[in-house]
Amino acid sequence: MAYGEPAWLATRYADARLVLGDRRFSRAEALKHDEPRQSEGQRDAGILSMDPPGHTRLRTLVAKAFTVHQVEKLRPQVRALAHGFLDTMEAAGPPADLVECYALPLPVAVICRMLGVPEEDRPKFRVWSDAALSTSSLTAEEFLRSREELRAYMAALIEDHRARPRPDLMTGLIDARDTGDRLSELELVDLCVGILVAGHETTASQIPNFVHALLDHPDQLALLRERPELIKGAVEELLRYVPLGSAAAFPRYATEDVEVGGTLVRAGEPVLVAVGAANRDALKFTGPGRLDVTRTAVQHLGFGHGVHHCLGAPLARLELQEAVLALITRFPELHVAGDVRWKNQMLVRGPREMPVGW
Repeated sequence: MAYGEPAWLATRYADARLVLGDRRFSRAEALKHDEPRQSEGQRDAGILSMDPPGHTRLRTLVAKAFTVHQVEKLRPQVRALAHGFLDTMEAAGPPADLVECYALPLPVAVICRMLGVPEEDRPKFRVWSDAALSTSSLTAEEFLRSREELRAYMAALIEDHRARPRPDLMTGLIDARDTGDRLSELELVDLCVGILVAGHETTASQIPNFVHALLDHPDQLALLRERPELIKGAVEELLRYVPLGSAAAFPRYATEDVEVGGTLVRAGEPVLVAVGAANRDALKFTGPGRLDVTRTAVQHLGFGHGVHHCLGAPLARLELQEAVLALITRFPELHVAGDVRWKNQMLVRGPREMPVGW
């Protein structure tokens, strides 16, 4: 990689799953090494840099808010938000930037409401979120400064919630900190930061990614419009087919000698997982390079695997299902209406601007 020590790269599905799921591979060990990465600044990624039992302690505090059962209660609200943003987009007339008018504000609105962050602060945390996921020429100092600004913003919000508790996730986490002493103040701040960044940036990238892929496959788009009941399976297939990461990140360190796919990884050596490659492995998927919205039981690694499997997966699934279906059914003539400008120098890939007409 551009920075850090050399690493192995796991590209096959079985090998990727082993490295992500086997307890002999550690994320916490990365903090003791010059971990392979794309940017100068080394990131202590909070919960993403932890192993059990510390990781389990923090994850358990948040997990109940993101169960399938809890998230499903949000479906009517997410659907109403999606149609509201589409109403505004339609009233303004084409062309519209799908990212700015729809893909970004939708998950931002949902995660802000859940967590207890004012939506009107979006321009502020958008800049910090970009920096948190940046792989660009940000120096280590710039990266750290941006991280501290975001932490300071979140700490102030936490203090406000302490003074005026409300029925949201942040108040629940504060309660776990203040009454149960189950996490430190910094862990509380970083957990809220992590939920905010991960809770909007990933889905905001995948909504236009999925739309772009469907427009590239008009037969699959037509099938989905014709049979909207396919949406849940279609989202799983799109999660497999469309890579979210721009490259492999968050290396796992072997804590003992482990054989991975016939290769001996020695204790102390890092392994990076190429999720995009694993999701296109012909040993696992039939016709892996083909987008097929009727594909069933798609066991993709789009949300990771093992203890770090994405906590917000049920919420992301719901948002993607509702966002894509509302858009393609509302606008049967949806098309790209200009040059798509892609994110660059970011950990996630996706359009930064995507002009559409209908």
